[in-house]
Amino acid sequence: MMKTQRLSLDIISSLPQNIIETILTLMPIRDALRTSILSKKWRYSWMTMPKLVFDNNLVRAISGTGILLKYKLVNAIFHVLLLHSGPAILKFELSVNKLGMETEFDQIILFLSRRINVKCLIIENNSDPCYKLPTSFFLIKGLESLELFCCDFEPPLTFNGFNKLRDVYFEDVRVTAEVLQNFLSSCPLLEEVFLIADEKEYVDEKFINFETFFQSAPLIHTLYISKYYMKYMAAGGMPDKLPTSLHLKDVGLGVCLRERDVISSALCIIRSSPNLEQLSFQMYDNEKLPIKESSIKFVDLQYDLSLTLDHLTHFGIISFSNNVFEMECVKLIMAKSPVLTLARIQLEDKVSVDEELKILRDMIYRPFSRASPSAKLLIERPKTSS
Repeated sequence: MMKTQRLSLDIISSLPQNIIETILTLMPIRDALRTSILSKKWRYSWMTMPKLVFDNNLVRAISGTGILLKYKLVNAIFHVLLLHSGPAILKFELSVNKLGMETEFDQIILFLSRRINVKCLIIENNSDPCYKLPTSFFLIKGLESLELFCCDFEPPLTFNGFNKLRDVYFEDVRVTAEVLQNFLSSCPLLEEVFLIADEKEYVDEKFINFETFFQSAPLIHTLYISKYYMKYMAAGGMPDKLPTSLHLKDVGLGVCLRERDVISSALCIIRSSPNLEQLSFQMYDNEKLPIKESSIKFVDLQYDLSLTLDHLTHFGIISFSNNVFEMECVKLIMAKSPVLTLARIQLEDKVSVDEELKILRDMIYRPFSRASPSAKLLIERPKTSS
């Protein structure tokens, strides 16, 4: 028995440092710190952990409430940061619920900006109001990936951009049109952009239009735009096709079929993206759409030779409300996509089971053109939280 225990201990102690770091990053940070008791080799291994996640799991693991809980949490975060000896942090996540930690967030971000290169930074503010990012945030070095939730994004005039940034995710982030345009233009390697807003108040009504957006970020290959951003960025509409092809491969758009500018912008983006591989629509307000009214008749577009989707493999519609124009959209995409493998339709909450059965019957008895004979059409009800 003792021999087996010694053998197990030797195996743990002899693991390469990169394997140890991989193991540590798969644990909650509280458990990773506790591994220091395993052996002498493990005692300081956590100090070079490449990923540091301070979230609600850590909060729940700390006893106390109110000011005492906040004190213990901040103390734990700075204990890790002060002893961290790695050359860089691959991922740093700061996400805690309703503790009113704006001042503490400022101190943590200031520390990061002075001491450590951070490749991926996630800041999630779950308190009201939005968290105003401090000036020190814009001094963080080495940033390649940025995710912000419920923050005010207002760089100082001296900010020259993040020259290594490749992907940005903004959800409920307050940012003006001018600031966003300057920010995008100052990040020359930007490839992925997500602009998500759950409430109208987070989006500047005088937002940049899509043509200006693509001029500011010409290299992006992944783009996701939620409905409020889509509404304002599409204002004024777009031409049938842009003069220069886009690099987009993965696109997700909020779409309302009652709004002509939104439809024309969505179609322009699709037509201008010859390498598009994945496309998804988040439908909204289409359950109110009268059957005899539509901004554009999708059935006419099936004969539009300028629309080609030669590389599209996946297509999806979320919140499908079972009106005729949404179905015409599905037919259009499937008729123009010769290598499509999957079209996924997620029904809107209000679509009844009887309506779902009618959709299935119509597809069986009224088959429509499919450029890809192997394409699967999957219809599913929205997932409900248990």
